[in-house]
Amino acid sequence: MAKNLYIIATEARSGKSAICLGVMQLLLKDFQRVAFFRPIISGSAQGKKDHDINLILSQFYLNMRYEETYAYTLDQARDMINQGKHTVLLENIVAKFKELEARFDFVLCEGTDFLGSDSAFEYDINAEIAANLGIPVILVANGHDKPVDTLVPSTQIAIDTFAEKGLDIFATIVNRVDPGIEQKVVEGITCKYIGGQDCLTYAIPEDATLGKPTVGDVAKWLNAQVLYGDNQLDTPIDDYIVAAMQVGNFLDYVKKGALVITPGDRADVVLGCYASRLSTSYPDVAGIVLTGGLDPHLNIKKLIDGWTGVPLPVLMAEGHTYKVARILMDLYGRIESDDQKKIATALGTFEAHVKSDDFRARLEAKRSSKMTPKMFEYSLIDKAKSDKQRIVLPEGTSARILRAADILLRRGVADLTILGKPAEVEPLISQLGLDLSGAQLIDPAKSEFYEDYWTSYYEMRKSKGVTEEMARDQMLSPTYFGTMMVQKGQAHGMVSGSITTTQETIRPALQIIKTKPGMSIVSSVFLMCLSDRVLVFGDCAVNPTPNAQQLAEIAIQSAHTALAFGVEPRIAMLSYSTGASGSGAEVDKVREAVKIAKELAPEFKLEGPLQYDAAIDPEVAALKMPGSEVAGKASVFIFPDLNTGNNTYKAVQRAAQAVAIGPVLQGLNKPVNDLSRGCTVEDIVNTVAITAIQAQH
Repeated sequence: MAKNLYIIATEARSGKSAICLGVMQLLLKDFQRVAFFRPIISGSAQGKKDHDINLILSQFYLNMRYEETYAYTLDQARDMINQGKHTVLLENIVAKFKELEARFDFVLCEGTDFLGSDSAFEYDINAEIAANLGIPVILVANGHDKPVDTLVPSTQIAIDTFAEKGLDIFATIVNRVDPGIEQKVVEGITCKYIGGQDCLTYAIPEDATLGKPTVGDVAKWLNAQVLYGDNQLDTPIDDYIVAAMQVGNFLDYVKKGALVITPGDRADVVLGCYASRLSTSYPDVAGIVLTGGLDPHLNIKKLIDGWTGVPLPVLMAEGHTYKVARILMDLYGRIESDDQKKIATALGTFEAHVKSDDFRARLEAKRSSKMTPKMFEYSLIDKAKSDKQRIVLPEGTSARILRAADILLRRGVADLTILGKPAEVEPLISQLGLDLSGAQLIDPAKSEFYEDYWTSYYEMRKSKGVTEEMARDQMLSPTYFGTMMVQKGQAHGMVSGSITTTQETIRPALQIIKTKPGMSIVSSVFLMCLSDRVLVFGDCAVNPTPNAQQLAEIAIQSAHTALAFGVEPRIAMLSYSTGASGSGAEVDKVREAVKIAKELAPEFKLEGPLQYDAAIDPEVAALKMPGSEVAGKASVFIFPDLNTGNNTYKAVQRAAQAVAIGPVLQGLNKPVNDLSRGCTVEDIVNTVAITAIQAQH
């Protein structure tokens, strides 16, 4: 069983950083403390941070300082060997690795990038370091543009060479393979691991979007100024066009995804590019690079400034047009730490082609029983993917919703339906450079379901004074239409609220989906991810002053939510006194709620009234309520009112640096969840995953 791994590529541009992302995420599902270590990096020790280290530290929030993550630069290592300090080099690398091994549950190492002038030196030093560290190797071969009869023998030679050097090959991943030949590649490779068992072998097909540079990459590569479209820098680039002709001739060469390179004083080309993005007759270019350090004329800038939602990014670079174009010819796409679209693509591709169960079975058997925030977030994605549900997103004109939808589709988290008018949604998708071809786009007014939906709503609500005309109008509202989709089974859940109010999300759900049998209210919980466990806090978002009956229902709803997300419910009904020590109307309300909850759901461990310290701290619990099954080890905390709950969850979030996921609505017959209008794209991704898991249950 392995508790350390060393990822080594056989050549440059093998997509090794994508493999590091996938393996690290896989490890963090089981191990609480994982370190990342590169014995030798390509860059400067004092200058710019190493790309892969920065990517991993930023994405996974590892508890490490940058200085701990590497030992030497490639130039330093070569100099030490030339000076006869080969042994010292290896000893220092091993010493730094051992320091990490003593502090962490698992250490993932990564080899060099093969971007130097001496690939043979890097090949040998990687093998030697891995042998001296005594850890198994994941070999990453580059399958880009190679036929099977070339790729298989070259990969086999690499495997045999590393085996002859005394390395244990844990897995071989042939990356960037031409689609359609994956199975032939896997079947053609022979590799043995410890004990004679076959090493794991995978082939991952090429995803062109990972190798394509983005407009943001170009901005960094040229050190260019972003004039417009700083929220569209993740747009991928398929090709480059140098625009030297007049605009009428230039437009004949426009291609989808092309980056246009032109002098900054060519106003006709700039306006032509903008016009092409707004015209359905021409493909969408990715952006513009203005050369010569020339700012557009003031009138041109004024014209662009007045364009609502500037439709494409514009950069300004120093240097003449030929120089800029020549520099860009050497640019290749990398996965940057701030490019969540590429990260999602890399993780989704890895998950789709690497059998995680086989992989994890060969790792160290003793896994952490504790749950970190990242471990919990990954478990959400895994649970949602295990039984994909269809989630409807009624806010099709929200850029954050569309960005989240792109990530969700790339990760394979859920099937998605997006509501909105195609004439409004499709240009926004194009402007943002997203791929939502896997989502269903529905305009409620033109849907085949519209008549059935409004007539059903009319029958539900006519006793409340709703007329046929009102029902028709109401069902044109995306939130009402989306809610009816869930009720009718055409979607399994709905997520809304990024640009609409909580009432606009919850009211249709109460009218159409209604509460579960035996429940009179809808409530909410936050999933509070602390450093070593997940707690459930309710109700912190919906009910201001619940009575005893409602408090009991909130407790039961919260317990079922906890179970759905893998948290064993031990319910603490909170108050300002513990046990029989206090009196007053609020304490009596909690005592009554405890009595009702135990009668309604005797299967749950439930205690109250409890003070927060007695509920969470074993030492306090031993003094105030000895022998309790809940006190000191509660996992579900039920607050007596919204004022207490909302302030407490925010206090814990800030003071304990906890990740608060939610609010998660509960008590409805089918899942609907409300977003904060200040939510991030990551919040939306998590909420859709949560909604999908609720739908599974």
